Amino acid sequence: MTAPELQAANEPDDVWTEPQVTAVLVLADGTVIEGFGLGALGASAGEVCFNTSMTGYQEILTDPSYAGQIVTFTFPHIGNVGVNEEDIETVDMAADTGVRGVIVHAAITNPSNYRATHDLDSWLKARGIVGMSGLDTRALTVLIRDQGMPNAVICHSPDGSFDLDALKRQARALPPMVGQDLVPLVTGNRRYDWDEARWKWGKGFGTGDAEARFHVVALDYGAKRNILRLLTERGCKVTVLPPTASAEEVMALKPDGVFLANGPGDPAATGDYALPTIRAVLDARIPTFGICLGHQMLGLAIGASTTKMKQGHHGANHPVKEQATGKVEIVSMNHGFAVDASTLPANAEETHVSLFDGSNCGLRLTDRPAFSVQHHPEASPGPQDSHYLFDRFVAMMAESKAKTAA
Repeated sequence: MTAPELQAANEPDDVWTEPQVTAVLVLADGTVIEGFGLGALGASAGEVCFNTSMTGYQEILTDPSYAGQIVTFTFPHIGNVGVNEEDIETVDMAADTGVRGVIVHAAITNPSNYRATHDLDSWLKARGIVGMSGLDTRALTVLIRDQGMPNAVICHSPDGSFDLDALKRQARALPPMVGQDLVPLVTGNRRYDWDEARWKWGKGFGTGDAEARFHVVALDYGAKRNILRLLTERGCKVTVLPPTASAEEVMALKPDGVFLANGPGDPAATGDYALPTIRAVLDARIPTFGICLGHQMLGLAIGASTTKMKQGHHGANHPVKEQATGKVEIVSMNHGFAVDASTLPANAEETHVSLFDGSNCGLRLTDRPAFSVQHHPEASPGPQDSHYLFDRFVAMMAESKAKTAA
């Protein structure tokens, strides 16, 4: 027996060996963070953000508002309930939602939920999303909180071979989020009708009322399915138009209300083609409701400005105060830009503020039937504290119809 064989024979069976690194996150400043690959193979570049949600990872990874971003989950156990075909938020279930990568702490386990149809790892592979685990996500979160959301490249290589110099150059070359119109990545240039309502236990998704009371035109900047479902559930016939729809196309449908959808990227860049339509809708006194990017677009349409946030707001546990009542709502958020409340014109008032940093989370016009919020009142799986905003929109449409009929 040779010396190496003798040594191996005398080693205990439980000797631990360092697992091979199969993934890296390379930041634009040259920092290299090692881990273990999951999901798709290859490299993908984007802006790294962190999300503090404990549930809803599938909804997050299919939310079009995350286009161009690599999502870091602060909750350590992601993937433990698997994925299914019902919890997808992008309208086109097979489409690229724009998410560029996913970072988790613990390795993905087999799913333990009766609704699961796939495990998260295979689902990420099928959708071409590169992921990694095994790194200190809390340390990465602190870095983002202190320094802002960095551009980076996430790379998964099973043999552990990486061209770090090339990955660093790729990360440095990635343009900043400011100035980027990412809406075309997550929307199609098409019109369609929507009649799916909310999911109910044991029944699945409902359908809209054939005798809908209101006709809502939704301008799609990256709309989430649950927003459209909540409108349908409240007696609305929903017609979705592409983000480039003209005011003439909107008016031709004679809507009772117009909805400005969520979406990704810099609102000022999207505004180059979207603001004229929004301004025409406001001038026509059509009831208008905006969420997330739609909120920012409404702000820009009335002359306010938007700013890039240092770390953004991403999570399902954000406290927001409604100014009129003092009520505090726990809400879901996902945004890296915000309306600058100091730039709101005299005919607009701030309705909601973040209790984390005081940033603007809502506005309404005092001379026209229009309001919007930065957070996601439709959030699935929750919280549901802000569902009342959809009722407020319906009441606004009912009041407008009554005035027209009088």
